Amino acid sequence: RAVVMDATGLGTLVVLALIDSTSFGTLLIPIWLLTAPGRLRLGRMLVYLSTVTLAYLALGIILLLGAGAFLDAYGDILDSPAFLIGQLILGVALMIVSQLMDTKKARARAAERAATGGGRLMRWRGRIMGEDGTRAGSTAALAGLALTAVAIEAASMLPYLTAIGIITTQGPGWPASGVLLLGYCLVMIAPALALTIGRVVAHDALERPLTRLDQWLTKHATSTTAWIIGIVGFLLAAHAIFDLGWFGG
Repeated sequence: RAVVMDATGLGTLVVLALIDSTSFGTLLIPIWLLTAPGRLRLGRMLVYLSTVTLAYLALGIILLLGAGAFLDAYGDILDSPAFLIGQLILGVALMIVSQLMDTKKARARAAERAATGGGRLMRWRGRIMGEDGTRAGSTAALAGLALTAVAIEAASMLPYLTAIGIITTQGPGWPASGVLLLGYCLVMIAPALALTIGRVVAHDALERPLTRLDQWLTKHATSTTAWIIGIVGFLLAAHAIFDLGWFGG
């Protein structure tokens, strides 16, 4: 196993983490919380973001340990031409699926969801964020929302699974691989954290742009998911092609 991950591996991890940073739990929900009326309570957002980070880190460590044991037993198979060709086929299939997902009908449904705001949902957001200044808000509710978002995304966390595979095969081993995974999780929540800091510093100036961004993300949620699947498919296919030695000898 390599002692230090090469620049290509690190670059791929950064790209995957930035893709993950645009997901439902790491960006869409934070923006939705940030658009709550009134002055933002920073502690509430930090509860949400830290819970998401720790949940992804814990899940990643479990998967990383399992992947390491699996790799020790079946590493030769994973490096075989047959497996790499299968990985290439999977990558191409994901790129095709991404194209089939992004249809006019799907975009129309997403636009309809963006245009209709749920009053009950907005009131619940106000309660957990304590927007009226009298309610204490619920830390447990925010943490529960974060854990629910991670649990929902766990079934389709293709970039994260790909990153864990890269860390397992190219990473420096424990405990450095755990630090690498923590860095990945921090990059995942970095855009939401930056928006949070901006909302605190310039809450009035950012309120309208954040609301528009929230509406845009909701409207284009299907297209964004399709792009994520397509990019992951491309990365899987590209890695398989290079590991097969079809480029560069």
